[in-house]
Amino acid sequence: MELLQISLYDTFKDYRKAQWSNGKITNAPPGYQKIRAHLVFAVKHDGRHKARLVADGHLTKEPVETIYSGVVSICNLCITIVLSELNNLTLWGADIGNAYLEALTGEKIFIIAGPKFKEIEGHILTMYKALYGLKSSGARWHDRLFDVLTDMGFSPSKADSDIWIKKVSVGSCYEYIAVYVDDLAIASKDPGAICKILKEKYNFKLKGDGPIDFHLGCHYKCDPDGTLVADPRKYVEKMMETYERLFNTKPKKAKPPLPPGDHPELDDSELLDEVGTQQFQTMIGQLQWVITIGRFDAFVATVTLSRFRAAPRKGHLEWAKRIYGYLHMFPDGAICFQVGEPSLPEQVHDWSRTVYGNIKELVPTDCSPPLGNFVTLTCIKDANLMHDLVTGRSVTAILHFINGTPIDWHSKRQSTVETATFGSEFVSARTVTDQAMEFRHTLCYLGVPICNQSFLLDDNKSVITNATLPFSILSKCHHLLSYHRVPKAVAAGWLAFYWKESKTNPADILSKLWDFATAWPMLKILLLWHGEVMDASKDHDHKTTSNVGSDTTLTAKLW
Repeated sequence: MELLQISLYDTFKDYRKAQWSNGKITNAPPGYQKIRAHLVFAVKHDGRHKARLVADGHLTKEPVETIYSGVVSICNLCITIVLSELNNLTLWGADIGNAYLEALTGEKIFIIAGPKFKEIEGHILTMYKALYGLKSSGARWHDRLFDVLTDMGFSPSKADSDIWIKKVSVGSCYEYIAVYVDDLAIASKDPGAICKILKEKYNFKLKGDGPIDFHLGCHYKCDPDGTLVADPRKYVEKMMETYERLFNTKPKKAKPPLPPGDHPELDDSELLDEVGTQQFQTMIGQLQWVITIGRFDAFVATVTLSRFRAAPRKGHLEWAKRIYGYLHMFPDGAICFQVGEPSLPEQVHDWSRTVYGNIKELVPTDCSPPLGNFVTLTCIKDANLMHDLVTGRSVTAILHFINGTPIDWHSKRQSTVETATFGSEFVSARTVTDQAMEFRHTLCYLGVPICNQSFLLDDNKSVITNATLPFSILSKCHHLLSYHRVPKAVAAGWLAFYWKESKTNPADILSKLWDFATAWPMLKILLLWHGEVMDASKDHDHKTTSNVGSDTTLTAKLW
């Protein structure tokens, strides 16, 4: 129980016994503000019970200095794990216990000790450590960890300041620490030595330090051939528990998440009351997180519904229940970290006599020298014209792969209204080009050697022709901005644009409400990796022993 550890961390300084007069403290330390604190009780994912003393930080004034504290993005965490697998590093996880209490606070506040403090009850306790609940505690812990990791020889990456990078002693590659508040993902030749330093030199109380097992809602394990997978099933189970608590029943199994042809924007059922609105918002929040940690097969359905969070209708709640029913029926989706490179030919055209001339890729000059094995970035995109029948806006869908591993997924309504498929496809092509450039720069700053060309796959031949042939003429001039962005990247030589058959385009899963029979073959490759994969042609309560993830070349079938 953390409350018993308050004295161990020197959380407070005993100023003196409080003296009261007319309901006011007469001997408070000058310049200090009195606040309250309370206890928060929680049950962790592994069944542990925890009590935490939390300051009522909402009573304090806004600090003058910044209180921002960042965390590593899930996408960059995936990149870190891919690099660990690619360069044969050992991946460990660790949780720094009571992390905020490792940092000093700069806020001048105090509390009056209550009965739980026993012999010092009634004393003025000035805040010494960054207690949970204070506005600045996150930033102070971030500063403390910054000083520790810098002292250990690590440097924050310019791609993501919460990925720490250090050249391994033999110089063959880099090792990384990805930080999400107090959760560490350590990719190193010897992560045990790093944890030992954190415990012995800096007196951090590490919990669960060892080969990565459970991290940010995902369970990590290896399939029979040794390939690492990230399985968010534990979080899916938590979602089902939330559903039962909200509705006193299990969700009804369903496939797919939303039926093809459904348009929630046309629903005119009665608006939900306050309780129903809170239920809908809770469900959408959980769906957004489970998508973030890997279940992107529910992405487009959630995007379609999430716009109604402020004023949902009864029909929208029923659709949200159906998505839960889909996850209840298929809880086993997981990301498989495959590092085999795709085999696609490089595109070579002479662009020297076009408007782009002898253009070259702009590469950052202040990035870490590239070390380790090469990576290939592959992007697969799609667009769905008139996805929203009310506004006429289309949806852009993108899947990004590093070698054979999906590391980021994007599904979002376009900001403009296009009247033809060609326009919506070119808008999505511009978006994916910008994102691909961002990922190439991220990899550069992480010290990763990148293959000369990244690959972009699409199912619209007209867009590909306009973007890849040097003297192709664009007849629809209102698409000029999106148009020039794509062939300029192709002319620079860093992007190759290929056609992919529509029925095997996995980005369709993120762009439109799909039918199960069409999407299932791609879902098996992308997500449903392990032995308990349901057979699409049979009763889905029956589980087969097909090991979809054992073939590390499976993702290559998507190219």
